[in-house]
Amino acid sequence: MTSLIHATAAELADLLSTGVVSSEEVTRAHLDQIADVDGEVHAYLYVDSDRALDTARQVDRKRQQGEQLGRLAGVPVGLKDAFTYMGAPTTCGSKILEGWYPPYNATVTQKLIDADMIILGKTNMDEFAMGSSTENSAYGPTCNPWDLHRIPGGSGGGSAAALASFQAPLTIGSDTGGSIRQPAAVTGTVGVKPTYGAASRYGLVAMASSLDQPGPCARNVMDAALLHEVICGHDPKDSTSINAEVPNVVAAAATKDVRGLKIGIVKELGGEGYEPEVLARFREAIDLLANAGAEIHEVSCPHFPAALGAYYLIMPSEVSSNLARFDAMRYGLRVGDDGSTSTEQVMRTTRGAGFGAEVKRRIILGTYALSSGYYDAYYGSAQKVRTLIIRDFTQAFETVDVLMSPTSPTTAFTIGERANDPIAMYKADLCTIPTNLAGNAAMSIPAGLGDNSMPVGVQIMAPPQGDDRLYRVGGALEALLQDKWGGPLLGTLAKEAR
Repeated sequence: MTSLIHATAAELADLLSTGVVSSEEVTRAHLDQIADVDGEVHAYLYVDSDRALDTARQVDRKRQQGEQLGRLAGVPVGLKDAFTYMGAPTTCGSKILEGWYPPYNATVTQKLIDADMIILGKTNMDEFAMGSSTENSAYGPTCNPWDLHRIPGGSGGGSAAALASFQAPLTIGSDTGGSIRQPAAVTGTVGVKPTYGAASRYGLVAMASSLDQPGPCARNVMDAALLHEVICGHDPKDSTSINAEVPNVVAAAATKDVRGLKIGIVKELGGEGYEPEVLARFREAIDLLANAGAEIHEVSCPHFPAALGAYYLIMPSEVSSNLARFDAMRYGLRVGDDGSTSTEQVMRTTRGAGFGAEVKRRIILGTYALSSGYYDAYYGSAQKVRTLIIRDFTQAFETVDVLMSPTSPTTAFTIGERANDPIAMYKADLCTIPTNLAGNAAMSIPAGLGDNSMPVGVQIMAPPQGDDRLYRVGGALEALLQDKWGGPLLGTLAKEAR
């Protein structure tokens, strides 16, 4: 039998449903793996061992008593530390929330609980999801399991690294400008940003409210689809939640057929600045799809090159507004209150001590962009560019079913390599940002290894509420690639781990 930590979530679900293994056994195996390897990887900020085991025993009892359980009942999952979870600290990777225990569950968290899944703990992230490398966490960086000297992507590097190091079969992430997909690309895993509003943002600590979107992270497309169905759906607690039926992504992932599908290759997402091996793996993936019967078309989205600039005006502006709530008056860190200082001084001292450099940079940039005399020139202009990008997508999807591009221009860079160059860091999200600005759906799947033996990802983009298209193309391409490789890309790491 496949080692429990190397099994897919679907395989674990089948083993659990047939009584071959218990949820307690599966949970304990993953907790043991966390104890063995996370000292080096640092994928988790908090491991909830006792509660995870207790929940697993409860699920086992329910199963023994013949209760109807969901497909993923008893399967472990890691939760990004941006989602509230009663009884566990939620820090968002920031000192300003150190030791804060939320009084309510995020909707995504509650859906995992209601599905009888086992939450192993909270995964590491860039502070308030601001970063592309998980180096901005106030609690130290996460390392890429393929090479511990390299970054695992960001902001959700902890969720991706937990998958690649077999510390969880599934994890939850959030994607504001690529924070699920870019980590997936550089760790050889699968990451999905659902259509904006498909998964509730209630209880997801806000970074940029018009961009943030929860999504599933997994080691293969089918596992991502199973988790997608658990966490998505209408939520009256979120005013931006879509009141529509969740597309049948599980059936789409199982199709593995792209005959007749029209796939558009975005001309603007490639060329100068992209590593040659990234473009080579992308072309190989496209060739496989073409040979499988897909129609390949080059598509121009002329305003995509302006997406990075627009994003880094819209996102900091929303950050400036959202992070104003962390003021030392209601919860979280409080510094400098010795009875002799003013409220304003306490706020200033606390925010200075509690926020890291990247968070401060974005707050200042956003406050400036929203200030009197500059709003129209900066924030207003960026919103106009956003409209043009949405039009590019709309026009493209009139002629093709999905769009494709590399997920990230490069493979994982070394820890510290871009620490003093924020612009170079921001460019890691060059390919992923347009979908966040437009609100449509996107997925990253592994496409092979670069010349440095590090993973390369390819991105699939679909129109709003066309999430099932992602899974149809992703499932088919994954099967084609695995036939070529002789198994999953992460199989090489699994063999080394054994």
